[in-house]
Amino acid sequence: MTHKSPWVLLPILLFLAIFIGSGIYFQSQQADMAFYQVSAPVAVLPAIVLGLLLAKGHINERVDTFVRGCGDPTVVTMLLIFLLAGAFASMGKAIGGVEALVHWGLSIVPAQLVLPTLFILTALMATAMGTSMGTIAATAPVAVGLSGATELSLALTVGTVVGGAMFGDNLSVISDTTIASTRTQGCSMKDKFRMNFKIALPAAILTIIWLAFHGATTTTEAASNSSLISVLPYATVLILAIMGLNVLVVLLIGIVLSGLIGLWQIPDYSLLTWSTDIYSGFSGMQEILILSLFIGGLGALMKKGGGLLWLADKIDRLSHRSADPKSHRRVAEISISLSVILANLCTANNTVAILISGSLARDIAGRYGVDPRRSASLMDICSCVTQGIIPYGAQMLLAASMAKLSPLALISSVTYCWLLGAMVIISIIIGWPQNTAQKND
Repeated sequence: MTHKSPWVLLPILLFLAIFIGSGIYFQSQQADMAFYQVSAPVAVLPAIVLGLLLAKGHINERVDTFVRGCGDPTVVTMLLIFLLAGAFASMGKAIGGVEALVHWGLSIVPAQLVLPTLFILTALMATAMGTSMGTIAATAPVAVGLSGATELSLALTVGTVVGGAMFGDNLSVISDTTIASTRTQGCSMKDKFRMNFKIALPAAILTIIWLAFHGATTTTEAASNSSLISVLPYATVLILAIMGLNVLVVLLIGIVLSGLIGLWQIPDYSLLTWSTDIYSGFSGMQEILILSLFIGGLGALMKKGGGLLWLADKIDRLSHRSADPKSHRRVAEISISLSVILANLCTANNTVAILISGSLARDIAGRYGVDPRRSASLMDICSCVTQGIIPYGAQMLLAASMAKLSPLALISSVTYCWLLGAMVIISIIIGWPQNTAQKND
């Protein structure tokens, strides 16, 4: 029998207690940069030690499990995106690409519509790309530039990008989360999309209205002379991403194109300067690289130790407790949602969370007559909401790193994810939308 234990979940709780608790403490002491006093990669070290102590088997086996978690293909891909995104952002800044794009954008879009436009464009791009990470990598520097050129807060503009990216990641038919949720629940992607869209659209509309209201008093600084050629790398990246080219290849092309423009347009810009700018971008990603590696290893320890199985077992018992037939649907949908939320909190990866909790969710859905399209939709939406607001998730870490902000400062600014979370709660309470078509086999 597979071992199940709640104790192996303690490391992630310890990390959050240190990471968030220290920030709150230093903030109460009115310290400058309160949430930077204890860096996240350092805060996670005691959690790793505790995880190794709680794990079963010989110490070498425990370390091997941790290392395999660090080297998981999903984690490695994420790290490569971090590096290339940092280099592309650094190059874009060096050649004046961000300033040029912001200038040309503000000359076209009215100031009060900057935030809604940013959200819509980011959402469309993420839907086309199928990846929130690639979208954030490409658009976060623009959000930072917009904040510098307007009265908008940096957290608000970057949070808008994260929200738009999560919208697209959730709805795109080519995203990992869509594929994982539909395959584990046994339904088609187009049916899950229709179910998702009915919940996501109201949240997106409310987000756009909210952003328009908050951007109504924004005024822009006088635009500086900007070369349109500097915008070419961003335009190229956006077009290639929408065409579906691999995000790593897209970012590499952006880096090369930015360097060539720098050599052509900027006096005294040399290959050595190009090299320095790329490495500067790599260096700026150091903190999230280390934290993501450690979180990947910690998640592997918790999974092997039976912590996630213990959570699944408790949720399964919850779904058996309802005696009132009328409440069966709500209990089932709450259980399905909780399974993916808790798995996401432990793994900090929405796709992995769906895969881990997929079989449990399908069993609950079958037991209580929840349509597979409905369960797939709930899983994808709840993983999207969770991943978009946890401060140690890859999306939040990438956006915060590119904006030079604490991820905790961004949590309240990802308006779309909070509104989407509210919409799914309302959806479960009122039982809408429910697909009236027959269940898929």
